[in-house]
Amino acid sequence: MGVKKIKPTTPGQRRKVAGTFDDITSGKPEKSLLVGASRSGGRNNQGRMTMRYTGGGHKQNYRLIDFKRDKDGIPAVVKTIEYDPNRSARIALLFYADGEKRYIIAPNGLAVGQTLLSGENTAPEIGNTLFLKDIPLGTVVHNIELNPGQGGSIARSAGAYGQLVSREGRYAIVKMPSGEIRKILITCKATVGTASNSDHALERSGKAGRSRWLGRRPRVRGVAMNPVDHPMGGGEGRASGGHPRSRKGLLSKGFKTRGKKASDNNIVERRKSKKRKK
Repeated sequence: MGVKKIKPTTPGQRRKVAGTFDDITSGKPEKSLLVGASRSGGRNNQGRMTMRYTGGGHKQNYRLIDFKRDKDGIPAVVKTIEYDPNRSARIALLFYADGEKRYIIAPNGLAVGQTLLSGENTAPEIGNTLFLKDIPLGTVVHNIELNPGQGGSIARSAGAYGQLVSREGRYAIVKMPSGEIRKILITCKATVGTASNSDHALERSGKAGRSRWLGRRPRVRGVAMNPVDHPMGGGEGRASGGHPRSRKGLLSKGFKTRGKKASDNNIVERRKSKKRKK
């Protein structure tokens, strides 16, 4: 891991900060775990654009990732650490003792040749997947399940992690990456360690073209549109026209848009507000 500052030989390179890829051990993915992925370009099944600012981008294959880690008790050896164009974290190729191959999200500190396990009676070591009831308190985890057997859905991006704070009856208290503290059933699984490539947040693309390679088109401000296109459009000169709002008229900049869910009862403490303290 790590980042490098590029020599400013062109305007696009001047502010570019790129990853070093020194943790990658193989450039060729496992063919049996690849699936062709087509791009929608933001269009639905009728060909109409339903998502703006999407389109283009480099051709990619999807890597099938094992988020469930349900091969309990079967040891697996880490064969390679690889780059995945579909996510910010690195992935690791596991060779199981029964001959099966699977990709997982690689945690920081995972090395080629290391043996991993999952399930009960597993040591809480980096890369191993355990039930929350078996993980020692204070342990940093990633790829956390919200429902038993569903597969990890929390803390999967580069450098993300949660922390097991305590246990109360059927529930474990986990501090999420956002700072929210939530109750999760102790029969859910989590993987020990922090998701890899934690230096990803330090990278800078350097030019707009790199966003196009990722399939992101230029985003247009609402104030620059006409009244028919956006509630904040129109006006003489640079008049913005009222309170900042979305295309559908929902207020932004301070107006709470998070809806109510049945699972909100499991939230012990909300995430801290990002508003600047005066």
